[in-house]
Amino acid sequence: MKKYSKQIIMALILIISPILNSCQKEELKPAEVEKISWGKTGDGNNVDLYTLKNNKGSVMQVTNYGAIIVSLTMPDRNNKFEDIVLGNDSLYKYLRESPYFGAIVGRYGNRIGNGKFKIDDVPYQLTINNGENHLHGGLNGFDKVVWQAEPVKVENGSALKLSYHSYDGEEGYPGNLDITVFYTLSNENELIIEYSGKTDKKTIFNPTHHSYFNLTGKESSILDHELIINADQFTPVDSGLITTGELVNVENTAFDFRTAKAIGKDITNDEEQLKFGLGYDHNWVLNNYDGTLKLAVTLYEKNSGRVMEVLTTEPGLQFYSGNFLDGSITGKNNVVYNYRSGLCLEAQHYPDSPNKENFPSVILKPGDTYSQKTVYRFSAK
Repeated sequence: MKKYSKQIIMALILIISPILNSCQKEELKPAEVEKISWGKTGDGNNVDLYTLKNNKGSVMQVTNYGAIIVSLTMPDRNNKFEDIVLGNDSLYKYLRESPYFGAIVGRYGNRIGNGKFKIDDVPYQLTINNGENHLHGGLNGFDKVVWQAEPVKVENGSALKLSYHSYDGEEGYPGNLDITVFYTLSNENELIIEYSGKTDKKTIFNPTHHSYFNLTGKESSILDHELIINADQFTPVDSGLITTGELVNVENTAFDFRTAKAIGKDITNDEEQLKFGLGYDHNWVLNNYDGTLKLAVTLYEKNSGRVMEVLTTEPGLQFYSGNFLDGSITGKNNVVYNYRSGLCLEAQHYPDSPNKENFPSVILKPGDTYSQKTVYRFSAK
């Protein structure tokens, strides 16, 4: 009888073990990316909306129009999840008006003076879309095109691959350029953005990501957010917001964020640079740049306890304090985006670099591969 019982037990083990192993494997399966149709552009291109989730309960929605992050939920200190990025809840609103909410911008993020630059003494003229200057890739930059999108399986969260072919002469840029962007929502509550690019002709290339963050998860001012920027210098601008070519020390200026400081503390100071930018709309020169991933920024919001760290391989970072938000845009859930209700932290090369020999180069050559990695890491305290 005992022998018979052992045989039964062994048989049960043989039956149950594969089931248990299957369950374990199921738990290790990469998160699936959900896809739904989200409408069409004016010229008839299909647009989709992708939902990425991690095992912490965070959710990110991305559309292949503009490679835009539409929403991103993160927990506060009480594990309450709220959407911490500004954006729209329909494709129609993005098509009608959007100040680069959540988009990948390029070919060149930020401004190029008069839209002019030279490569090997050959002059190029880009489209003008910001006063006398070229901004964020022009009238139809990366934020206004439909990207190819493909979910990618990763072990540590969920990911989406987005790619776009920018043709020679698009918005005035030379060379056929292929760009690929990977968005990963990791199980450590990180938004990881990895870029790569190749060209068949010398060109300039400086893409960046343009989410507007508000760590309260509500419609409120960002002026009470506390900010640290690991930079001893910034690049001042002229009245047209074009860099002068100087690197100026932040010490004894409103631009000193080397230790934690509320964004609103010095934003109304009587400094010329603040008047030019109508607040903060400047590039900081990140310390100890060597092309490896380094901590650039720490942002903290005391009511929610949310913390966002920005790590990047880039030499600069643009901090924009939402100075042009004016209540004219109604976003998700009919929320009106008022003055300074969102802020941007854009990893980049310095603005107008093609015209400043002392700035790090943004030239991309045939045969070379552009690469950038920027990580937005979230936690709560």
